[in-house]
Amino acid sequence: MRIVQITIASAFLCAGAAAAQGATTTTAAASPTSWRSIPTLPSDVNRGRKLLANLEDPNAKDAQKICPGYTAINVRNCPGGLSARLVLAGANCNVYGTDIDQLDLRVSFGPESRLNVRILPAEIPEGQESWYDTKEDYLTRTVKGVHFNPTDSELDFRLNSSPFEFSVVRKSTDDVLFSTKGSKLVFENQFLEFRTELPERYNLYGLGEVMHSIRLGNTYNRTLYATDVNDPLDENLYGSHPFYYEHRYATLKDGSRKGYAHGVYLRNLHGQDILLREKSLTWRTIGGMVDLTFYSGPTPAEVIADHVRAVGLPAMQQYWTLGFHQCRWGYHNVSDLKDVVEAYRDFNIPLEAIWSDIDYMDQYRDWTNDPVTYGLKTFSAFLDKIHADGQHFVPIFDAAIYVPNPNNASDAYPYYDAGLAADAYLKNPDGSLYVGAVWPGFTVFPDWSSPGTQDWWTDSFQKWYKEVAYDGIWLDMNEVSSFCVGSCGSKNITQNPVHPPFSLPGERGNLILDYPEGFNNTNATEAAGVAAEIETRNSANAAKAASAGPSPTSMPFVSQVLPGVDVRAINYPPYAIDHVQNGHDLAVHAVSPNATHSDGSLEYDMHSLWGHLEIGATYKSLLKVFPGKRPFVISRSTVPGTGAWAGHWGGDNASKWLYMALSIPQALSFSMFGIPMFGVDTCGFNGNTDMELCARWMQLSAFFPFYRNHNVLSAISQEAYRWAAVADASRTAMAIRYTLLPYMYTLFHHAHTTGATVMRALSWEYPNDESLAEIDRQFMLGPAIMVAPVLDQGANYTNATFPGGENERWYDWYTHEARNASEGKLVDLKAPLGHIPVFIRGGNILALQHPAYTTAESRKNPWDVLVALDSEGDAYGDLYLDDGESLVQEKTAFITLEATNSLLNVSRKGQWTSTETLSSVTILGVPKKPNQITFGKAKLGKWSWRENSQTLEVTGLEGVTKGGAWSKEWELSWK
Repeated sequence: MRIVQITIASAFLCAGAAAAQGATTTTAAASPTSWRSIPTLPSDVNRGRKLLANLEDPNAKDAQKICPGYTAINVRNCPGGLSARLVLAGANCNVYGTDIDQLDLRVSFGPESRLNVRILPAEIPEGQESWYDTKEDYLTRTVKGVHFNPTDSELDFRLNSSPFEFSVVRKSTDDVLFSTKGSKLVFENQFLEFRTELPERYNLYGLGEVMHSIRLGNTYNRTLYATDVNDPLDENLYGSHPFYYEHRYATLKDGSRKGYAHGVYLRNLHGQDILLREKSLTWRTIGGMVDLTFYSGPTPAEVIADHVRAVGLPAMQQYWTLGFHQCRWGYHNVSDLKDVVEAYRDFNIPLEAIWSDIDYMDQYRDWTNDPVTYGLKTFSAFLDKIHADGQHFVPIFDAAIYVPNPNNASDAYPYYDAGLAADAYLKNPDGSLYVGAVWPGFTVFPDWSSPGTQDWWTDSFQKWYKEVAYDGIWLDMNEVSSFCVGSCGSKNITQNPVHPPFSLPGERGNLILDYPEGFNNTNATEAAGVAAEIETRNSANAAKAASAGPSPTSMPFVSQVLPGVDVRAINYPPYAIDHVQNGHDLAVHAVSPNATHSDGSLEYDMHSLWGHLEIGATYKSLLKVFPGKRPFVISRSTVPGTGAWAGHWGGDNASKWLYMALSIPQALSFSMFGIPMFGVDTCGFNGNTDMELCARWMQLSAFFPFYRNHNVLSAISQEAYRWAAVADASRTAMAIRYTLLPYMYTLFHHAHTTGATVMRALSWEYPNDESLAEIDRQFMLGPAIMVAPVLDQGANYTNATFPGGENERWYDWYTHEARNASEGKLVDLKAPLGHIPVFIRGGNILALQHPAYTTAESRKNPWDVLVALDSEGDAYGDLYLDDGESLVQEKTAFITLEATNSLLNVSRKGQWTSTETLSSVTILGVPKKPNQITFGKAKLGKWSWRENSQTLEVTGLEGVTKGGAWSKEWELSWK
């Protein structure tokens, strides 16, 4: 029997209580042949070389001063664009790699709003294609051989041959959108550099994933390289999205201001630094090619939609995924899940899905569940019960596959064996298996280029589903993460399983003692206790470090970092990007760049794509697990086009007010990137939350597309029912969210079919208003709803701007009272704890459904219509209806609602029918009490008009809509 070392920690602590010191013990786990403790990997296995990032090095070589640039020759027009040969204009500089002497320039126009510029080696040696170009199967091209007449384009390409420079110009205004004038193109096998001029005080957005305000600074560096890291500020995170849009404002002849936006996308996922300076932007990558797509806009919404259509329209979500989800790392057994589900129902807080972190797994191994704490019989009964209640289950799934100990016959893991037989794993350059380390111990990593990987992946998910009836998959650690540098397990597998080279939360020396800002003011007694615990911990850790003795759980270890197989410096490229991991080493906390794929490509060229390819493989697998249904996948790592398969959560954020505030620009960024199914770990993941922060955050996240509460192992529990104030705040916000579900679902339909956004920045809706350029503490949900949350500790009010000019109307969600636009000024709004200000934009019509405990129950409830008239007395809205889950719909309906001249007209297209009746119609902005209300030709008697809010409410419509609110066209008038 094998002994597993665990830590006992409190599963729940009252708000503000300090965590007690965990007691270390040993517990026997099922294994019939041996008794031994799990060894802990030494901490130095995850320590790479200490590199100096080029951006930090004052002595770094300046390629612009050293390199000669290029000259364009053989310039010729061709169908849909032009081509040219670029030749090096002087001696090779070889500053951060080997110069490519001759390049091909290929310019392609089409459609009207799009222009593509590709610069690639003129003659790519066989076998080196993946160095420079990413397969279209992996990353969609924005222009696919379109033969488009350039004279019809909204953009113009202008070329200077010697020295080679180019610019992209908006024809209608002759505005230069992108220009390399005055700079040189540097193109080497491991380094690209090009620069564009920018206007002063430019407004630039995107270039993610990053924790930052929505508008990027004008003296600012961005690094893109997928990595496993706890949401640091202004550093590279889990995804790579080399796309930005720039928003400029011009003064017209009449003195008014008009906004113009354009977008730029670099189809290159190698590690890269992007330097934003006062009047320029410089792109540096450690490989690939120049593959730029320009979008003409001219509004931010048009730029974003064009980009999303180019990289891949987002998947249509199942209706149930828009409900509320609960998770935590620390639901230790099925009883914990059961208790949480029952508690949510007891407190009457809607719960759509319960999630499991790695607790459910058998020794953290994929496609398994712990036979003791998550035994199949008990687990299956639990899942049957929640499914019968219309609820769902989503488990986490990690990227690495455990390697069984060859010296332990009881350490069998058939899923690994099946993958080995399918030749499904990454290799070292010498052909041996690349063996890193993640949660279960020494692990291997799927190779998505191998022909047998997809079938093995699908078969594994199908087999596991027969045991555990999951409803979606949560992909984590897929940057791809490894806890050691190099193939550290190659000579150490006989020591498997091993503990990670760091303590887990709650283990001795790693207590969760962080609390939100201001906790010492609101919870002074508890804060003092925590401060004492922190001082004790720090003293103990310092004494341990000073002792310099070997750790009793250390193990003999043989590291293995194999050399590269080509002329490039693979593990340590000559240009060091400003990578967030220690020493800027690309192999720290990741599979090393020299890991080899079956098609000959290296992780160096594929790293940031790994998670995206895993998502695609999982999406295809779930199509087999759930034939005909839309797969539900949430992933941590993303790239352009990931939204076609999955949503994203914001990763391992912190229980801090700052992180709650930053969740808004983070969400808006993923709207730009075409991944609308986005949310964050509500109430925070790392650290302990408190009542006030959790109450505010539960209300804010109620208006994010993906709504989930999740926190770290051994932190205090933060389910919404833990505090009365949080429970009340959650019920209030959830009632609004569930009422708005048909509206949100319709927004997703538009996103899926046109690339429109779900969450929106105010500047996207009002592109001519320069005062909105930096607004990211409030946001729009579609065109109709504005949310202005409280984001500061201790505040009982917030402030917001109401855009739109003197004729715009905004209606309070709760009181229906109207207010006019604030002309760029911030307005104070009362917002005591438990209240989140929400407003309806005049000119919109919302089809609403009575909320219930689950989305399935809500879909069976009566409807309401809310008409928010604009200053002219008009409004518009639409509604998309289908079965809420099928990948291909047999029947749908699209409902159009239009109000004008005191008449609400409802028309429909499609064959989808439902029997839910209409309960009421509420019309906001009716200045006078009507004399008569009619539904079709029938006069109605149940209605009221409130003079103070100018609200007309018509009720008792169930009788005239017995066949269903949307079964036929109808009219309602008020005269």
